[in-house]
Amino acid sequence: MTIKIGDKLPEGTLSEFVEVETEGCSLGPNTFNVQDLVKGKKIAIFGLPGAYTPTCSAKHVPGFVQHAEEFKAKGVDEIWCVSVNDAFVMGAWGREQKATNIVRMMADGNAAFAKALGLDADFSKFGMGTRSQRYSMLVEDGVVTQLNIEQGGKFEVSNAETLLGQL
Repeated sequence: MTIKIGDKLPEGTLSEFVEVETEGCSLGPNTFNVQDLVKGKKIAIFGLPGAYTPTCSAKHVPGFVQHAEEFKAKGVDEIWCVSVNDAFVMGAWGREQKATNIVRMMADGNAAFAKALGLDADFSKFGMGTRSQRYSMLVEDGVVTQLNIEQGGKFEVSNAETLLGQL
């Protein structure tokens, strides 16, 4: 079943490559419980099929980086990019996209989170296996308050501008 507005995010974990060691977070990949991260926060989350893929790199991530201050001004605490890649790839891609400390590049290495959301997709015909559908959502204290799911390879409703307009 696909997640919908009013649903709580499912239990799960995501990994993030941490660039600077801090108390409780070591340098390198760290795994975080989604429920702990969303507690008491307003988070803009966007999911996409893969790091370094054309639309994701040219449009999806740059839009959220470009509009990050506008999201913050509207009360969004964090912006997450979630993709079915490992934390090393997501960290490197985030550096290349100049997203470090702007967008949290969250790895869903085995597509477990995408599957729990009901937003997984079979990209086997492209040699990519199970991936995430392209989407954006606003989550407030763990509850989905806005949800935009793209249809078949399009990039029309999951962009930063659409989600920003829904705030």
